Amino acid sequence: MQFSKPTADIYVPDGENIEEALRRTTHLAIGAHPDDIEAWAYDGIRQCFDKESQWFTAVTVTNGSGAPRDYLYAEMSDEKMMQIRRLEQRKAAHIGNYSAAIQLDYFSHEVKEKKNHQLITDIESILKMTKPKIAYTHNLADKHDTHLAVALRVIEAMRKLPQSEQPEKVYGFEAWRDLDWMVDKDKVIFDISGHPNLASALIAVYDTQNIGSKRYDLGIIARRTAHAIMSETHGTGSVEGVIFAMDLTPLIKDLALDPCKYALEFIQHLSNDVKKRIKKLQ
Repeated sequence: MQFSKPTADIYVPDGENIEEALRRTTHLAIGAHPDDIEAWAYDGIRQCFDKESQWFTAVTVTNGSGAPRDYLYAEMSDEKMMQIRRLEQRKAAHIGNYSAAIQLDYFSHEVKEKKNHQLITDIESILKMTKPKIAYTHNLADKHDTHLAVALRVIEAMRKLPQSEQPEKVYGFEAWRDLDWMVDKDKVIFDISGHPNLASALIAVYDTQNIGSKRYDLGIIARRTAHAIMSETHGTGSVEGVIFAMDLTPLIKDLALDPCKYALEFIQHLSNDVKKRIKKLQ
């Protein structure tokens, strides 16, 4: 399979041929950076782990060259950092028993260029090869521009597909902005209880991101636990971990629906809820 970047990488952990590894995919995640997918698409990884009938494929769009560096990696060149982060993504795919891990090797500034259609073409090609039932990407309220750009390119690529080839459901997950602010009826809530060692290992493998003061390996798991505890004001509950997502499926099915307007509707729902509660008790 050919992509726009000759340096793009496809890794199939179990050694299956690439075409079959993509064809058997049922759950597809498309994220901006190495480690993004393991942070928020754990539902798909968990659903497919050691299942013969369900397979998870990860698509990482950028090469991670602009990552902050600390301790062992402080003086490392962009080129060397790219090599290590590519290897970390491959290790995560091996741990999670992915069907395939595709790394498209774009730079962040290329992803954010609105007139650059190469990425959209690459994503469309992957979608045609995999035909996933469930797709995961970033949400439209993310405050990281590269994350948001990836989500928009994913939506555009999916809209180019015939409806019969589109995923049944498309979800945008929280990364650089939690989605706990969404009103309950708007949230898609994923119970990711179980396999705690797998969840931790998938994130811990990214040593370049976890070393130093920003312990993503601790923060990501802590956020899932906090969501499980704090998502309901009443009741006891037995859920160990929760990840929130935004349903992006309507944007794929309705080509006239504007992504910006769609995202702002969720914010308006929150505004209405806050106003209603204050007025009720004031």
